[in-house]
Amino acid sequence: MGAWGSGGDRLAAVNGVGCALFAYGTLQFPQMLEVLLGRVPEFTPAAAVGWRAAALPGLLYPGLVPHPGAVAPGVVITGLTPGEWQILDAFEDDDYDLRPIPLQAPPPAPWTYLWTGPVAQDNWDAPTFARTHLASFVEHTREWRTAALNE
Repeated sequence: MGAWGSGGDRLAAVNGVGCALFAYGTLQFPQMLEVLLGRVPEFTPAAAVGWRAAALPGLLYPGLVPHPGAVAPGVVITGLTPGEWQILDAFEDDDYDLRPIPLQAPPPAPWTYLWTGPVAQDNWDAPTFARTHLASFVEHTREWRTAALNE
């Protein structure tokens, strides 16, 4: 999780309202969106062809990296306000770069957080994460969000 207020430069190209976000990791879980935003925005299943959600060494969350022939499942989140974009951007690690990527289903080029650091050989597995780590990750995120609000 990033430091509150970090990564603000990443949002310069995102206008907020009307910009969709492709989430392939922890943000695809409604529980995470509820904790971070206080609501669950509208989202639809989607996939990024030519990308993979890579496991990251020593981390519970994934990083999206190019990989020919791979498909990264996730969701497209719509209806985010500028303030919600700021919260999500603060939540994301500094090793992410916010860029639009093409998807086969509408919207054609939502924004997503691409990983710029080292990755593991394995793909990140959302069902395994949900079963083994989601509850504690949600609680940790709740603590981060509470601390961020009190800064």
